[in-house]
Amino acid sequence: MNQTWNQHVVKKENKTLVLEIIKNQAPISRADVAQVTGLNKGTVSSLVSELIKEQLIQESGPGESSGGRRPVMLLFNHLAGYSIGIDLGVNYLLGVLTDLDGNIVHERKVQYKDSSYQEIMQQLFESIDDLIASTPSSHYGVIGIGIGVPGIVSNEGEILLAPNLNWKRIKLKKMVEDHYELPVIIENEANAGAYGEKMFGVGQDCQDIVYVSAGVGIGIGLILNGSLYKGSAGFSGELGHMTIEVNGLECSCGNKGCWELYASEQALIRKAEQSVTLNSKGYDLTLDRLNQLAESDKEATSLFEEIGDYLGVGITTIVNTFNPEQIIIGNRLASTEKWVKPALINRITNYALKQHQNNLKINFSKLNIHSTAMGVIAFTIEKFLEVDLTHK
Repeated sequence: MNQTWNQHVVKKENKTLVLEIIKNQAPISRADVAQVTGLNKGTVSSLVSELIKEQLIQESGPGESSGGRRPVMLLFNHLAGYSIGIDLGVNYLLGVLTDLDGNIVHERKVQYKDSSYQEIMQQLFESIDDLIASTPSSHYGVIGIGIGVPGIVSNEGEILLAPNLNWKRIKLKKMVEDHYELPVIIENEANAGAYGEKMFGVGQDCQDIVYVSAGVGIGIGLILNGSLYKGSAGFSGELGHMTIEVNGLECSCGNKGCWELYASEQALIRKAEQSVTLNSKGYDLTLDRLNQLAESDKEATSLFEEIGDYLGVGITTIVNTFNPEQIIIGNRLASTEKWVKPALINRITNYALKQHQNNLKINFSKLNIHSTAMGVIAFTIEKFLEVDLTHK
């Protein structure tokens, strides 16, 4: 029995490896797959036949000949299924539908403010319904749903605490799986954002990355030696709640002086609302509006500079702690790069340890608010492509 089980495990691992090589290096021949993987040609040929039958790969025209018959090339079938990724934010919900290569084919964004748990859940289910209805016809249909949330998530997909949503002990994975009867992955939004940047964004060429998700709150995602680091219980990255002002403002987490109270979207809006000048003009003081005002209003510009400096305070500590290769600022404040970056860079340059600044890259996300959704998309696709012998 053990021998049979071990053979099953080895075959599954080999099959997953062959699929991964074809996905990443297509077009590629069977012979080249064998050479890259170290598997013998007979094993590769058998596994390729199964993958073709399962419609995960397909044959294309012949490739270049190296002297003999021209080899048949193999391609990954990225249209065999589709994945849903959700970024469930404090004041917005972004849903994307992608093929198995992460190409977005449909998306839906909803903005809200001070919504209740029931209202947000309704928006979540409506968004998923819309994305499912928009899915093109394919062999596997929707292969899974990934959801990134701004809070502490257990390994079982339970939201233990999401302070900016005022959520505790929400069994989101079970609820969504029960409703749609599809595999569901729930992940902290900063972890997902870090992985999204590593797989699809500005982090593709780096191995040690700190992703700063700067939205209503601040979360940190860590890519160490090319892999997502989550800590012993999966709770790493809550640096938005490190104290930077002793006896400072009270935070929804129960602490005082948390970094996110001074360097986030909520901090920016709070400062703007305290401005007599900005309030006197009758503006709806949103992040988007303040971005527009900063083009001509010096007070709006100075608010962004203050936020940039406070972002730099926390990032300086992160640089000194982790000595990363790259810092990526993502989420909604990524759109403020023009205004916050100079002050942020100035703070880091003057206060981070000089040795830690050597070859340090500081980038703002080009995926913008898509980082988290694309991260959970990547998790969902990878889980699906860990092919089993019982694949549909």
